[in-house]
Amino acid sequence: MGAFDEGDTGGARTAGAGPEPRGAGDGAAGPEAKARAAVEAQAADGAGGARKETALSRPHRALTLGIVSVVLLIAFEATAVGTAMPVAADELNGIGLYPYAFSAFFTTSVVGMVVSGQWCDRRGPLPPLMTGIGAFAGGLVLSGTAVSMWIFVLGRAVQGIGGGLVIVSLYVTVSRAFPASVRPKVLAAFAASWVVPSVVGPLISGTVTQQLGWRWVFLGIPVLVVLPLVVMLPPLRRKASGPPPGAGERSAESAEEDRRRIRLAIAVAVGAGLLQYASQDLRLVALVPAAAGLALLVPSVRALLPRGTLRAARGLPTVVLLRGMAAGSYIVAESFVPLMLVTQRGLSVTMAGLTLAAGGASWALGSFVQSRPGMDDRRQSLARFGMVFVTFSLVYAPVVLVPSVPVWTLAAGMAVGCFGMGLVISSLSVLLLQLSAPEETGRNSAALQLCDGLSNVLLLAATGAVFTSLGGGSVTVGAGHTAQGADGGQPSAFVAVYAVSAVVALGGVLVAGRLRPKEPSAA
Repeated sequence: MGAFDEGDTGGARTAGAGPEPRGAGDGAAGPEAKARAAVEAQAADGAGGARKETALSRPHRALTLGIVSVVLLIAFEATAVGTAMPVAADELNGIGLYPYAFSAFFTTSVVGMVVSGQWCDRRGPLPPLMTGIGAFAGGLVLSGTAVSMWIFVLGRAVQGIGGGLVIVSLYVTVSRAFPASVRPKVLAAFAASWVVPSVVGPLISGTVTQQLGWRWVFLGIPVLVVLPLVVMLPPLRRKASGPPPGAGERSAESAEEDRRRIRLAIAVAVGAGLLQYASQDLRLVALVPAAAGLALLVPSVRALLPRGTLRAARGLPTVVLLRGMAAGSYIVAESFVPLMLVTQRGLSVTMAGLTLAAGGASWALGSFVQSRPGMDDRRQSLARFGMVFVTFSLVYAPVVLVPSVPVWTLAAGMAVGCFGMGLVISSLSVLLLQLSAPEETGRNSAALQLCDGLSNVLLLAATGAVFTSLGGGSVTVGAGHTAQGADGGQPSAFVAVYAVSAVVALGGVLVAGRLRPKEPSAA
């Protein structure tokens, strides 16, 4: 699942204080107008017994439905494509390149995220959102018509650029268009929109793959782009278009800084790609691209992420770091589930995909729990408990390699992990916007998504190298879309993948204790 997937937006403001209402401080508005706006904002948040706003209150209903439609599209793509991926890789003679099909998406999404963050801070979320949806659909078409595995991977790369543009612009839309009290509920709606695709996505994808071929899974999804566009545009133009408050005129220095950050994002993408390439080549010569990748990656990442992220400094840096640890550990492990069940337990691609179906509902449940009233003071505990659930899920996953263990227990274990992800991801999103000033929301959201995508790439490189070295690339998928070969592959290759992911998730349990910023001193 993606994230796919909120608090105040004031830099040094206290949590729970909403952003200044649009228009309250514009033009010639004086102290009396600002005071009236403050009273109105307090009343809107439920003071004095007034009814609280929700994501489906009349002022927010149309935009909520629109952005949830976009998330619904992303969710359906993730579940459907993930189910069809083993067959696509096998028919294109690319099982050895299987990790590339995922890492290409995450690698190029890094560039899309940084560009989207700057674009949103300069012109608002509408332009990057529309551009991203177009690129997302174009990448699906390219993959669906691929005649080789490398062209398939190229399509995933194009899709990644679009996905990076879309996800950051959605976060900025939530920050710009909804008051602080409503944002956690909108994020819960994001998670809830994964429920139906998680259930029907694998079933539809598996059926289409077996009856018509995997290409129709990719080529059919772009048709769904039309509905989000129609629903999204009018309310988005009314509520979140144009430059954000406080953006001001861009100086030559700020324009150069934008260009520098884009160059750094490209360096991150190239460096991550080199590392991924090196991880699939077990010869000594692979150390050359690995070293070049690290040389590009390390300084660029340090410059793009908030200061102190790599050492888990308290507050915003730890929010960004934990997002990467949570998403990287779980999403990478989840991406190997269909391949493991098809090649090791002999399931069809439909049944393998359905083992992940319950995850959508449990992810939504976790997100719903964090959106309940009174949870703002407990977000650090919510994130820590969530990472405990994720760690348990990843430790249990390889147990299903034992033939006597029922496959349905893996579905239950992954559902536990998804519940934990719902707690963690949504809580971190709320904390991010609480710690971001309006004119920095795009940049900080891009940093959050950058750490998310980069952790996926790095963990795919690490697990891909281990997977290949232990013989995982030798498995094949037969004509009946089940395991084929003398031994069905090497179970130890899958055990290693989940061991690496579980160690990262366990580290996230420890890091979660540093989410709260330091309390100011009495002086």
